[in-house]
Amino acid sequence: MKRLFLLSFFFISIFSNSQQKYIPSEENVEARKWFEDAKFGLFVHWGVYSVLGDGEWVMNNQNISIKEYERLPSFFNPVEFDPDKWVLMAKNAGMKYITITSRHHDGFSMFDSNASEYNIVDKTPYGKDILKMLSDSCRKHGIKLFFYYSQLDWYRDDYFPRGRTGNGIEGRGEGDWNSYITFMKNQLTELLTNYGEIGGIWFDGQWDQHDWDGNKFGKINVDFKLKEVYELIHRLQPQALIGSNHHLSPNPGEDFQMFEKDLPGKKTKNFATSKEDIGNLPLEVCETINGSWGFNLKDRENKSTKQLIHYLVKAAGYGSNLLLNVGPMPNGKIQEEHVESLKKIGSWIKVNGESIYETKKGPINPTDDIASTIKGKTIYVHLLNHEKKKYIIKGFTSKFKKMLYFKSNREVNYEKFDEGIVLFLDEEKINPINTIIKIEL
Repeated sequence: MKRLFLLSFFFISIFSNSQQKYIPSEENVEARKWFEDAKFGLFVHWGVYSVLGDGEWVMNNQNISIKEYERLPSFFNPVEFDPDKWVLMAKNAGMKYITITSRHHDGFSMFDSNASEYNIVDKTPYGKDILKMLSDSCRKHGIKLFFYYSQLDWYRDDYFPRGRTGNGIEGRGEGDWNSYITFMKNQLTELLTNYGEIGGIWFDGQWDQHDWDGNKFGKINVDFKLKEVYELIHRLQPQALIGSNHHLSPNPGEDFQMFEKDLPGKKTKNFATSKEDIGNLPLEVCETINGSWGFNLKDRENKSTKQLIHYLVKAAGYGSNLLLNVGPMPNGKIQEEHVESLKKIGSWIKVNGESIYETKKGPINPTDDIASTIKGKTIYVHLLNHEKKKYIIKGFTSKFKKMLYFKSNREVNYEKFDEGIVLFLDEEKINPINTIIKIEL
């Protein structure tokens, strides 16, 4: 209990001003610590949109009417869905948790919900609650489960006033915003009471109701009742972590901060979170194996194993987790090439996981060629350019006892200078994916 109190005091003391009104419970603080140490998770975008094989935004992108889209659930029958296979695939890849879409922007619920008949049990020939099946498998295999939940809805009339997207969808009506908030609270209550202990809730869609000038988000035009919603979640499951993909600084009540297809502060996307808006919460980067979140039949942009490992390493070098996405097919199977990618990552992490799990951001600022992590008195330097034999690292002036190649007793040749250190690599020790140096302080 004393350790939990000290952890609580630490986290509370470093909150930004925007977080000062929210004091996390001891269970929540412990969950944050676990989350930061976990470093690697599986993102799953799956819904009736997979039937069309054109990504999770197909309803908006093709302006499919409400009446037309309502036909999709009757085609969704994932008879080859095997939750144990999914969970073991993630576990063998070195992932510690899974985040799955419980309800995306199309408004279709992938679980048995009394708050809406528009769900997988009532509207598909499959008729089973895949979240229940997956939660049971996660519990059996020691993997934590998070639920993605969309605050944006292109289907319901009471998502009104409407936001910036979905306005070409025919058949959308008008309704009462307070009714929509009540609906969300009812569904979140179901998710937090019917599936055992969960890791947390991954919100998305707040950005739909913000002004947008093409470069930055402006004022918000509706009240999502975040204080009430967040308090509901923490009351039902105090340890449950809340994050929101709004691309802004954290709101009070949120427990981790996420970055979509962008390393923290790099702002490689116009919607990405700016460096100034990064808070003091645990961080998570989400990225796709190919170019799509939901199943896309024509997506040929599969990233190489090297690219994916580099993104995991760079995320850790920024002090962040990586949530790596798959978009299962409508039959319930995950694309074989994605399964193979995860197997290869798993092989790499079995050997090199010491330099990723339970680490913090290292003392060397990450670049395209280098990243560093630290655990206790050990620094792990990841050298990512296999064509380079010489690395000039400015700003690293720490005293250390020894510098070795990872999993080796061979010392690394180096020279110190006033502004840092120069590493000279032995050609036979250069790894084509990632050469790791271990520095003992």
